[in-house]
Amino acid sequence: MTTPDQQLRTALDALDAAFATLPEPPITVGGCTYCYTDAELETLAGPAHLVPDDLVSSVAIEATDHWDDFAALYRRTTPRIVRLLTTGRLHTHYGMIASRLLAAGYRGWPPPERQALERVWDAWWRSALHEYPGTDRAAEVLETVAVCTGSLSPWLAVWTETRTEAAEHHFEDALDHWLAERGLADLRLGFYNELLAGPELLTWLLAQEEGRIGAAQLFEVERIAYS
Repeated sequence: MTTPDQQLRTALDALDAAFATLPEPPITVGGCTYCYTDAELETLAGPAHLVPDDLVSSVAIEATDHWDDFAALYRRTTPRIVRLLTTGRLHTHYGMIASRLLAAGYRGWPPPERQALERVWDAWWRSALHEYPGTDRAAEVLETVAVCTGSLSPWLAVWTETRTEAAEHHFEDALDHWLAERGLADLRLGFYNELLAGPELLTWLLAQEEGRIGAAQLFEVERIAYS
């Protein structure tokens, strides 16, 4: 049986393959010449697998209006961006990557690309829940995958079923984080607050089996939910 980490690596390789098998239209990368040199723009217009990691990282978080055709550039660099993100080498607000993918229109991409990306999200989420402290905080991974797919439900269901020691530690950390947020009932995820998460999170927390949430925290969850 493969481990969750091995499943993630397999999903990332499949993502590369999905993008490589579809014809890549020629692209001319125009962008902010104050922030990027002509040589960097030329590199971005070439084969995506040859773009240096630091330049991929810059594209991953750069404002959309820095590029003449943001959607095309982001789509062709997505496998590189996602590999850096899911292996802990992209240091940014995770919600930003989800927001950038939405801005790039990823939900309308060809099915092989979109489905391969969503398989990565599933493998990444399961891998994160099986490793603690690990590379990523579960709350950050959850934000990314939920905002991208537009739903918390399937990801919370996986967490409910995953009762490893690592998953429990992540649950405790996430609960501390959410309770520290002002306005948990109206909590939104994504860099631009695209996904209203508070009501669904509260419903899920209240449905946890007895003893999973300590008495003091459960009191606070109930206070927020019923106030």
